[in-house]
Amino acid sequence: MSTFPTPHPPGRTIEGISAVLLPIDDRGQPDLDSFATLARRTFDAGISPAINMDTGYANLISDETRREILSLTRDLAGGRRFIAGAYVQGKPGDTMEHYRRQIEEITSFNGIPIVFQSDHVKALDSRGVIDFYREIGRMTPSFIGFELGEMFVPFGRIYDTDTFRSLLEIPQLTGAKHSSLRRDLEWERLAIRDTERPEFKVYTGNDLAIDLVMWGSDYLLGLSAFHPEAFALRDRCWANGNDGFYALNDLLQYLGFFAFRAPVPAYKHTAAQFLHLRGLITTNHTHPEAPTRPETDLPILEELLERLDQTVEAVGTTL
Repeated sequence: MSTFPTPHPPGRTIEGISAVLLPIDDRGQPDLDSFATLARRTFDAGISPAINMDTGYANLISDETRREILSLTRDLAGGRRFIAGAYVQGKPGDTMEHYRRQIEEITSFNGIPIVFQSDHVKALDSRGVIDFYREIGRMTPSFIGFELGEMFVPFGRIYDTDTFRSLLEIPQLTGAKHSSLRRDLEWERLAIRDTERPEFKVYTGNDLAIDLVMWGSDYLLGLSAFHPEAFALRDRCWANGNDGFYALNDLLQYLGFFAFRAPVPAYKHTAAQFLHLRGLITTNHTHPEAPTRPETDLPILEELLERLDQTVEAVGTTL
């Protein structure tokens, strides 16, 4: 964009979706009891959980584990909304059939699908991308799209402007997570959305610029997995015009820069370290096949947690 857009004034209700970490136990296996704790706290904070995402090791878990997590989340939801990843990268055979099966599985558990990209999608031209999402729309009455930068996964793709504009014409596509980590591209999408389909949701996936909600984005973040209660309080501050929004946003952004430094996929280990310090999960392990962070990160995370909890307490008394 050629001009710097002006933030919106406070007062808007922000829609938050938080990718829930899948904790790992001492045997290197998914800890579903700890997962249930995190998902329940996300629901209780008023934020919709997103499960079987990158934060949930969607690329590393088995089909059986994915179904267990869907079943568990449905039971915890009690009719509340949750989102689940349809991830097919690396599966042999008919890619569209794999998408169909996963979308049918997600909807059978009352979840809303968010469609991960894949090598198949990355290889399509613009017309093919639009046709792909139209075909997904014939599989389900409602789904969320995904633009994922290559810093997260090699099969990620950020669409050109004309392709994004055309995607807004698909009625079943109700929103899209944007993870380019670039403000200018997200501002561009917001401007197109505001003009052509105002009800369409642009969910920022920019963990390095979580203040994009000030410009009209909603969010679907991995960072919010660290402390959904703090995000929910920040969001209420914005809706109420409370300047506690800025104090919370600044600390959460500090945490975001620390957690999402290179290698970016190691943020999941940082999340485990942070949530373990909060006493919410049994270990601070990451998946055995995922990148790790050093133990020297722990004193920094301890300080950040202390400051964040103090700020949550102080701001909470002003609402």
